[in-house]
Amino acid sequence: MRKQILVSTDHRELRVAILEDGRTVEYYLERSHGGGVVGNIYKGRVANVLPGMQAAFVDIGIEKNAFLYIDDALSLLPGEAPPEHKPKINELLREGQEIIVQVNKEAVGSKGARVTTNLSLPGRILVMMPDAPYVGVSRRIENEAERNRIKEIAERIRDENTGVIVRTAAEGAEEAVFASDYTFLKAQWQRVQKQSKTVKVPGVVYRDLDLLSRSVRDFFTDDVDEFLVDTAEAYETVRELLQFGSQHLLERVKLYHGKENLFTAHRIDQDLEKALKRKVWLKSGGFMVIDQTEALTAIDINTGKFVGTTSLEETVLKTNLEAARELVRQIRLRDLGGIIIIDFIDMRDPANKQLVLEELEAQLKKDRTRAHVLGMTQLGLIEMTRKKVRQSLDEVLMRPCHFCEGKGKVFAEETMAARIERELLDYLAEQEHAAVLIESHPLVAAQLIGPGGQNLQRLERETRKRIFIKGRESLHIAEHRISWAGTVAEVEMKALPVQIGQVLEVKIDEPHAHNPRDGIARLEGYVLDVQSAGMHVGDTMLVKVGQVFRTYAKATLVHRPS
Repeated sequence: MRKQILVSTDHRELRVAILEDGRTVEYYLERSHGGGVVGNIYKGRVANVLPGMQAAFVDIGIEKNAFLYIDDALSLLPGEAPPEHKPKINELLREGQEIIVQVNKEAVGSKGARVTTNLSLPGRILVMMPDAPYVGVSRRIENEAERNRIKEIAERIRDENTGVIVRTAAEGAEEAVFASDYTFLKAQWQRVQKQSKTVKVPGVVYRDLDLLSRSVRDFFTDDVDEFLVDTAEAYETVRELLQFGSQHLLERVKLYHGKENLFTAHRIDQDLEKALKRKVWLKSGGFMVIDQTEALTAIDINTGKFVGTTSLEETVLKTNLEAARELVRQIRLRDLGGIIIIDFIDMRDPANKQLVLEELEAQLKKDRTRAHVLGMTQLGLIEMTRKKVRQSLDEVLMRPCHFCEGKGKVFAEETMAARIERELLDYLAEQEHAAVLIESHPLVAAQLIGPGGQNLQRLERETRKRIFIKGRESLHIAEHRISWAGTVAEVEMKALPVQIGQVLEVKIDEPHAHNPRDGIARLEGYVLDVQSAGMHVGDTMLVKVGQVFRTYAKATLVHRPS
């Protein structure tokens, strides 16, 4: 498998993509007006203590107060609590108390960032834990002899009361590299301690590296074949960062010289566009549907256009195996977290079910974010969880639609027309106005007027009022407004976009449905019936208004002097 890291920078954004065999599997974005807060250490003040939730809210100086759960605050205990007695949150914290916390999860939706008092400082090959004196080794280092070697080195270099986690990048590294990284982190921790004594509350004590530096530190391991950047400045920064302990990777850093945008050239933008869609097609013709909610993500697999060649069971197995590979890529690319429910196509053979489960777990081993497959339920659904640290891809790149409130759909024009009618009936029942003007999207306006004005005539009979309807392209299909009410003459002046004798320049959109010799033009949904303009469809013509009605006007072509 060929693995690449691509970095693209401009004055607005710094973007990082990780590719496996040419396909995007991870994507990270940092905007110039502010990066993420995960990893940052703050000196905060306890804003609220909630005994009923065994949690507290901490003001750390960002938009929303951070959330501190009891399990993330146990390091505040003077000694180690016995397992049978977990303290209550109000035994550890009080309102107004100043504490040092580190963000371990970004704010998502209405929830603020999650913080912990168990501080850690990441380095190139080690993560230092000043208050947790134990040694851990990355689960991605699978060779038992190497794990033992690494653990022995880590035990030798660490201080008695300081813990370390050995990262994947440490595999094969010499002891001197471990010692160098630990010395760097120790000095950094001393700076954090010094800063925490002087910083004002709330304030930043330690800010994690920017995205480019984190990409070198966290992603650039020995299994990466190429680290490609598109600016000379980023190229030099990466090379400088590699000078300490990772010089063997220098030759893999390349400066991109292509004329086409780096991400466009590697089809990353196309991969991202597909990852924002609900339906994902498989190469076989099958597809999956991914639905994200606040509580969980549901993934449904379908055979689609794939009909197979031998038997239904074989077709289903091939689709499910292909889907297992693709859905893990989608989970990583979309950065989905929390509970994930996967509905594979039903299989009768237990051996085939096991094959799909094993393929899913094998693909998840490539994922740097911790995931856990819980198995298959009695309904044939696979349950899994994945740690959620940052916002998912669609949360980073998109915003909820304020018209549909995040549902991704808007009301049909028929629905909106019916809603406006009901509102109008209620409004006119309480008003003494003789006429009213309603503005809406042209498609909705057309529904309100009806064929030949039938709906409008019915409304006027029901209300005994004159009703003017005006289409506006600038209005969203879910928007409408009663823009004027008063006497018939007053409203008519506001409603009609044209006046008798007015000369206009208009585009002839189509021939008249019943008289093809005439042409139809439109002004914000208002129809102009232009005599003898049927042969000028698509042309912009000068016309003179002759007659004006509420829903349309008649006009004639103006012949320019030769």
